Amino acid sequence: MSYQKLLSNSILAEIRAEFPVLHQEVNGKPLVYLDNAATTHNPQAVIDCSSKYYSKYNSNIHRGTHKLARLATEAHEEARITVAKHIEAYHTEEVIFTSGATEGINLVAHSLALSNKINSTHNIVISTLEHHSNIVPWQQLCERTGAELRVISISEQGELNIKSASELIDDQTKIIAISHVSNALGTINPIKEIIELARDKGSYILVDAAQSAPHQSISVKDLNCDFLVFSGHKVYAPTGIGVLWGRKELLEMLPPWQGGGEMIKEVTFEKTTYNELPYKFEAGTPNIEGAISLAAALDWLNKIGLEKIAAHEAALLYYTTDKVKEISGLSIIGTAKNKAAVISFIIEGIHHYDLGTLLDQMGIATRTGHHCCQPLMSEFGISGTTRVSFGVYNTIEECDLFITSLKRAIDMLS
Repeated sequence: MSYQKLLSNSILAEIRAEFPVLHQEVNGKPLVYLDNAATTHNPQAVIDCSSKYYSKYNSNIHRGTHKLARLATEAHEEARITVAKHIEAYHTEEVIFTSGATEGINLVAHSLALSNKINSTHNIVISTLEHHSNIVPWQQLCERTGAELRVISISEQGELNIKSASELIDDQTKIIAISHVSNALGTINPIKEIIELARDKGSYILVDAAQSAPHQSISVKDLNCDFLVFSGHKVYAPTGIGVLWGRKELLEMLPPWQGGGEMIKEVTFEKTTYNELPYKFEAGTPNIEGAISLAAALDWLNKIGLEKIAAHEAALLYYTTDKVKEISGLSIIGTAKNKAAVISFIIEGIHHYDLGTLLDQMGIATRTGHHCCQPLMSEFGISGTTRVSFGVYNTIEECDLFITSLKRAIDMLS
């Protein structure tokens, strides 16, 4: 395969210089951070944005009349505009700030339950590839409403079975919740095909874009979905911030799932009327700094260009995949034709935890375990994998260090 779409050494050097955390040693070895599917690091522009907020205008938003409150409110709402533009939302007020993709999914599931729009005649469709956060909320919804949970099967390569999807999705399918990219395998799902099936049956479609947002441009208009979620800590922003986007008419139809400040218009002891969008779903003091820093991270990503980032990460993926295939006893779990920058693998006779521990001693940060995808691991008959996942700041040299360290660890554990 060709690895010619790597970012140049000079551009990579500039990018890496923006990440202070990368310039350290772990256990006496230079840090090689290959756990980006779990959490990406923050560039200096995001760190500076966070620091500026806390050192210059930290204040609660929307109701304050003093200057700091006005500055914080303006920055927070400008962040909402930035996110709306980034995902090509139809309306800015369709962007709801959450603590992450998990809260966004829970919000939709709980609000649907409260809306009485789902009952025991309906079904909910997810897939075998889903993260626990896109399984458990729908199980809870089914428990509350009596609806049936249906699961789209996958192939041995870890690809969605479209025939299975078409058989499961029917006129009683109320919502289909599918990940855009598998966090455990890196499979890029044929999301538009699934959405077409949803449209044919009048179903709502929720896209979990937590793993696609760091690697590609996302347009809710182009996808033609009804809801979309993603997390800040996957796109070089801080933890504890995320986004739920929903069609305005659907968000207006759904009742709020949390009560408190900001989401109300008027409160008496007899009755409460709710605020307009987006505040209707943002009860309590939001993560103001997180929202502002998320906007800074998206600006930073777009300055580099998501297409360039995706091409760079794909080159790292192909290069490292070819190298690990040469290792005796190693099996890659998830060999879909369309993959994001994730390699999940097992080594015959070696437990993934032991391997990850040894790699850490060599300065290599990987992820081990079931990756919050226990049903998926069960499908493959394994307890977990070792996973490496690439970000914009990773290099070919780091891939080579990983391969060398992996071979050494295997020798030590064999």
